[in-house]
Parts: sequence; C-alpha cells; structure tokens
Amino acid sequence: MTSLSDPRVYFAAERTLLAWIRTGLTVMGFGFVVARFGLFLALLATQRTPSATAAASPSPFSSGIGIALVVLGAAAMIFAAIQHRRFVLSLPPADVPRTNSRAFPVAVALVLGALGLALALYLAA
Repeated sequence: MTSLSDPRVYFAAERTLLAWIRTGLTVMGFGFVVARFGLFLALLATQRTPSATAAASPSPFSSGIGIALVVLGAAAMIFAAIQHRRFVLSLPPADVPRTNSRAFPVAVALVLGALGLALALYLAA
C-alpha cells in the first residue's frame, strides 16, 4: 500500500492552530473586560457619592478572575503552538507544502501568548 501526499492534513492542523489562537484572544479579551469592570463599578460608586474621599479601586474579585482568564487565554495559545509544532514535525515531508512557512504560525501564537502574559502582569500591578 502506498501513501500519497496529502497537504490537507497540514492545512487542517493550521486551521486548528488558528482556531486556538482565536479562542485564546477571545478569552484574553474577556478577561481584560472582567478585570476592568470592577474599576468601572468603583468609579460609578464614587460618582454617586461625591463626598467620598477614597480613591476608586477595582474589586479584587473581578481583577483576580480577569487576570486568570487572561493567563488561561495566553496558555491556550502557547500550548496550541507547541502541540501544532510537534504535529507538523511528525508529518512526512511530502505532506507539508514547500511554499508555506512552518515557523510563522507558531511564532505568531507564541508572541501573542507572551503578550497575553505581559497583559496579565500589567493587570496585576
């Protein structure tokens, strides 16, 4: 039995990586909104009572949940990049199109994951 070259396997793996990147970005964006929603509520409370002298500070609960979501989204992208790289390396060379860069999608996922971790550190500060 002979094995024919099928680049659809490689393209399916790339679509899966892109889906994980999209999911990770969505979770990170939602985490940012959750983390900053507590600050929004604190500012609303300050505006209702102008005599309050305490500075508006975000709720530690919403900040914690938001930071956790940002870290989860970043981790999803980083692990998806690692898994994609391992899978592509296991493919026969005939299944990987020569015109496509194997490193670019992985690099994009890793950079976005690193930026997500930097965002989590920014939110924690």
